[in-house]
Amino acid sequence: MIRGTVAIVGRPNVGKSTIFNRLIGQRKSIVDDTPGVTRDRIYGEVEWLTQTFRLIDTGGIQIEDQAFAQEINMQVDIAIEEADVIIFLTSAKEGVMTDDTIIARKLQKCKKPVILACNKVDNPEMQMNVYEFYALGLGDPIAISGAHGIGLGDLLDVVMKKLPEKDIAPYEGITSFCCIGRPNVGKSSLVNSILKEDRVIVSNVEGTTRDAIDTPFFVDDKEYMIIDTAGIRKKGKIYENIEKYSILRALNAIDRSNVVLFLIDGEKGIRDQDKHVAGLAHDAGKGVIIVYNKWDTVEKDEKTMSKIEKEIRAQFLYLNYAPIAFTSALTGSKVNQLIPLIDQVHDACTLRIPTNVLNDVILDAQMMNPAKPHLGKQLKIYYASQVAVEPPTIVLFVNDPELLHFSYARYIENKLREAFGFTGTPIKILARKRS
Repeated sequence: MIRGTVAIVGRPNVGKSTIFNRLIGQRKSIVDDTPGVTRDRIYGEVEWLTQTFRLIDTGGIQIEDQAFAQEINMQVDIAIEEADVIIFLTSAKEGVMTDDTIIARKLQKCKKPVILACNKVDNPEMQMNVYEFYALGLGDPIAISGAHGIGLGDLLDVVMKKLPEKDIAPYEGITSFCCIGRPNVGKSSLVNSILKEDRVIVSNVEGTTRDAIDTPFFVDDKEYMIIDTAGIRKKGKIYENIEKYSILRALNAIDRSNVVLFLIDGEKGIRDQDKHVAGLAHDAGKGVIIVYNKWDTVEKDEKTMSKIEKEIRAQFLYLNYAPIAFTSALTGSKVNQLIPLIDQVHDACTLRIPTNVLNDVILDAQMMNPAKPHLGKQLKIYYASQVAVEPPTIVLFVNDPELLHFSYARYIENKLREAFGFTGTPIKILARKRS
């Protein structure tokens, strides 16, 4: 469960991206000494003491009239509005700057919990520089060092205390699904077509839907929850006011869904931004159905569907497990096929394989195609166990986890799909050393 959202803000070059990368455990933000390198909000997830929150890295707040200053400031304003808690990052190396004081006044007006952190406290001598930051009027400053990882545990402890108790866990006992995609691909129209009534505003103006809308409904006495989401614009336009919350709320909708319907605009075809949108669902480990919408607008013959399927598979290699549906939300064509497909994908996401059956498949796979020696050693898989669902997660207990090459893990995954289907769901394969 995601506890909430935390934004890191501050003037340029105080180390926001370094701290962000440290906390999420990967180099996702560009780190550079040039002020203003980070221009867009970047999202990641942080786990601390068995709890998870979403973290936003932002461009430095530009007080002076510099290139991209207006866009960066808009990004920061959006991040502040989205956040439940704000980390105001400063630099003990430079001390309190005029920009820090102006930003502090801005944050005092936002009425959100603000944590003051002083970065670049890389040695004991720098500790004395922290005290001057009390003048900002934001409480006790926390001394940290992004370069050395000092004080980050203390910072995270305070973050967890400040985060509100929020329940955005998935619905229990109900098959929930959401629609995601670029603006104007027909998400709201598809929702209305599934519900067979106009429950969601439909407009040709891009960005009409600005929030996630949860609507329960029944099909053959089975309850479903459909979550409509705002369209996801390309990065350069995220700062526009109409798009303030679309990405974050789409991510929250994905988190609360069992299955994700990823829509492609059949009238305009596949765009680069589609790959980013689909990646959100894939990265979240959700069941995915690719919906090629506006099928009624496509000029077609007997080969068109096959040709488009091949193009989709070529463009979305990481979604090779996802079934493809061709629909027209406007005419209702083939929309009735989606609910059975959602059921099929949800069943695959929650499938639990008996341990003995799983190990029989893994043993047969090894006998048919043993792993090639790596680093002078031979991989040995002693046994396997499924440890989770949504997505199905398989742990292989081996002699040395480093010997499991990604290509062999993919081979094992393919064998599992041949044996058990797993339609529409990613499979996580992990290696652990046998104790």
